[in-house]
Amino acid sequence: MTNDEHDRPDAHPEAPWWWGIGPVGAVLLIVVGIVGTLWVFVWSDAMDDTTAGYQAVKVVAIGLVLLGAAVLERFRSRRPRAAEAEDGRDG
Repeated sequence: MTNDEHDRPDAHPEAPWWWGIGPVGAVLLIVVGIVGTLWVFVWSDAMDDTTAGYQAVKVVAIGLVLLGAAVLERFRSRRPRAAEAEDGRDG
């Protein structure tokens, strides 16, 4: 399976809604979640509506997990390239 086939949405029919949004999407989720949380708890009159606050915080958590996974993937892909470059210099 090539990367193009792996990244297609129909390649994972049971994938969650946030599948494959990437690091930019993760940052957007974090920002939207923080704004939603602030709106519920600071600017809204519904101070007792903890369900809406919980949902907004879940969006922030999903964004943080996706961003962390994207950063780790970038570091993992960088490590083999650095090792190949050192092998090329030695040989």
